[in-house]
Amino acid sequence: MRQEERRRWLIRALLRESPEWGAVSLPEEESEQRRLLRALLNVRPPLPASEEFLSVQDAYLREEIRRKGITDVAALSPVRPGLYLWQGDITTLRCDAIVNAANSQLLGCFCPNHGCIDNAIHTYSGVQLRLACAEQMERQGHEEETGTAKLTPAFNLPSRFVLHTVGPIVRGRLTREDERLLASCYRSCLELAEVNGLRSVAFCCISTGEFRFPNRRAAEIAVGTVTAYLAQSRNKMEVIFNVFQDQDRDIYQDILGAGGAAARVPCAK
Repeated sequence: MRQEERRRWLIRALLRESPEWGAVSLPEEESEQRRLLRALLNVRPPLPASEEFLSVQDAYLREEIRRKGITDVAALSPVRPGLYLWQGDITTLRCDAIVNAANSQLLGCFCPNHGCIDNAIHTYSGVQLRLACAEQMERQGHEEETGTAKLTPAFNLPSRFVLHTVGPIVRGRLTREDERLLASCYRSCLELAEVNGLRSVAFCCISTGEFRFPNRRAAEIAVGTVTAYLAQSRNKMEVIFNVFQDQDRDIYQDILGAGGAAARVPCAK
């Protein structure tokens, strides 16, 4: 089955699952098909899928990621011992674990085609990720607390695992509690990674963007918390600070003293 055939097959399968989408027809344009497929994946509830569906979906997503271009952490150069700065799409990074800026339900973003990292990670990981998160949340019996972390497989992503953490939402002026909770996100992810024997972790810019944490202060907390943790634990873990926007790249370069050393790849739209 060619990639375009897989895309059409998946759209039809998802439309059959959802009677409320019954009036939607398959678009002719490839770009519109891609948008519709992502939207359908985004709104699908955490339910099991057939082996046939998973087989087609997995082949489709892995090919999509391959076409975007995969970056291996082994190809990056550190800006400090054990610390890396990389600009690009975190769903294309091959390392032990990537960090997802999750919501408290831990189920991913249900907003069709939303631009947040939670949406991207759940989209390209596949429907298995939402189900895995839902099963963890059901066992837990309550929403995920801010500053904590959970570990799941990464399914179709190049990384092995996803670390999900809920960052603080800044309402009004930044507070010390906001800062404490953000630092807790980084520590919780590193602790969970260490317990599970992970050797490389890529952090996104947790709580910036829609959660309104000031970008520079967030980066200062990220670098300070990670540096202190690695020094205290004497862990040989490699940590990648992943940025998407030029603004964040410049901030991290300034804090890390990286100059022009940030690795950069084309950012997929």
